[in-house]
Amino acid sequence: MQSFVHGGLVLAYDRRGSGAPLVLIHGYPLDHSTWDETASLLARDFDLILPDVRGLGESAASDAAYAMDDLAADLAALLDHLKIKKAFVAGHSMGGYITLAFARAYPERLLGLALVSSQAVADTPERKEGRYAAAKQVAETGIASVVDAMTPKLSADARVQAYVRALMGRQKPAGVIGSLKAMAERETLTSALSNLECPILLIHGDADVLIPIERAREVKALVPSADLFELAGLGHMPMMEDPAAVADALKRFPG
Repeated sequence: MQSFVHGGLVLAYDRRGSGAPLVLIHGYPLDHSTWDETASLLARDFDLILPDVRGLGESAASDAAYAMDDLAADLAALLDHLKIKKAFVAGHSMGGYITLAFARAYPERLLGLALVSSQAVADTPERKEGRYAAAKQVAETGIASVVDAMTPKLSADARVQAYVRALMGRQKPAGVIGSLKAMAERETLTSALSNLECPILLIHGDADVLIPIERAREVKALVPSADLFELAGLGHMPMMEDPAAVADALKRFPG
């Protein structure tokens, strides 16, 4: 892993492959390694940048509260650090929320956008309340409750479950809490999508129990020019459940 400093925080990233730049942003509460299998299938086609989101993986946690716009600014700073003016950006789950915030703030820097197992709408009041309750529990008792609750929702695949359970267990409580609060406060950003002029890909498993595939279909209805890839039998972790299917979809970005 490499790193750079932005806003007083050391932020980590990996880089591999060659071609047009493609940023792969992981979900909550995970790290860049969830993309590894898919990235290995894309390295001949793209210059891959795999960041660890602030507070997760090897990236430092922030003491102060932060929002999706701050995480989008982290991404812009990473691209500046790498001297990349424009890139394709694909975000998984929470990574999709970061991608949308980036699209709103920096549309001129996007070559294309992909939402993987994600959505463009804000939390319902009940979901927002649940995130704050989870953050409070993590602060009081640690992250074991999050690991237990999230593991079966992420995938029905035993191999994937074992990997994500161990990965979540290694995350910093401060990063988990920060991510929960940032997700709770995010806005609906359908307008950021409808105003984009670059290619949009929607990649979603039809067995996703965490974010139903209907959320991707709603985006497709709003932006008919978007390409929707419905992956049969896959859950919330399609890049691990069927790396080839996700890689094939992302290769639809123009080279």
